[in-house]
Amino acid sequence: MTPENTSNKTDFPAAHHDSYGEEIDRPVVVRASEYPFGFRSDNHWHDRAQLVYACAGVVKVTAKQGAWVVPQLRGVWIPARTEHQIESVGAFSMRSLYVRENSAVGLPAECGVVSVSPLLRELILSAAEAPQLYEVSGRDGRIMDLILNEVRSLPVEPLHLPEPTDPRLRKITTTLRENPADTRTLGAWGDLAGASARTLARLFLAETGMTFRHWQQQARLLDGLVRLAEGESVTSVALDVGYENPSAFIAMFRRTLGVTPGRYFSSE
Repeated sequence: MTPENTSNKTDFPAAHHDSYGEEIDRPVVVRASEYPFGFRSDNHWHDRAQLVYACAGVVKVTAKQGAWVVPQLRGVWIPARTEHQIESVGAFSMRSLYVRENSAVGLPAECGVVSVSPLLRELILSAAEAPQLYEVSGRDGRIMDLILNEVRSLPVEPLHLPEPTDPRLRKITTTLRENPADTRTLGAWGDLAGASARTLARLFLAETGMTFRHWQQQARLLDGLVRLAEGESVTSVALDVGYENPSAFIAMFRRTLGVTPGRYFSSE
């Protein structure tokens, strides 16, 4: 089965089928991968669902539905046949779990960044050491079952930036992705987009599920996460993404993710 052709919705490049693991008759197949700074995959899709776990570094996953930033010790769930690209921010180490569709019952139907518990982290690392043709009824098979049970209950983190399809909105979002510090109001954006502020506000809510202000804040958060992961200071990041001072950025960060930037990137 091929993914739905939605190429008319965005300018996302044509995708190819990555069949890794499909020939292995096991419900879960695990692959360990190491990528250099600046790695970017081709646009592709799998017949299996995929859980990408970031052991080290930060990865950005882009699909037609939007973008997700995945910091270290988090994961991103990608349903089967979802076209996507993976881009590393700095050197990146990941473990990918490919889940056969009949084993993915009850698992998320949409992409999302998930918190990876210490238990799940150890299970994933252990699964990566198992032979590909592990004994389904043995210890390795039980580890795979435990992983699937854990994934079903993982909390989803608000690290998604939805992508609108209306060309008027995309003029705005493309500019803001490149420069999240842009402070123009919707009224000012109307001159670029060719629509009134009221029309743009209605479209933003209808197409992204967010108000314009919320979308802009999310764009700043995700850009800030990438910069923080690269080692930039909170002060530098706060100013670069459009906040007047670090305190305002930290307050937004804590309000959205529940902790300060320093705590969020702690491995403890």
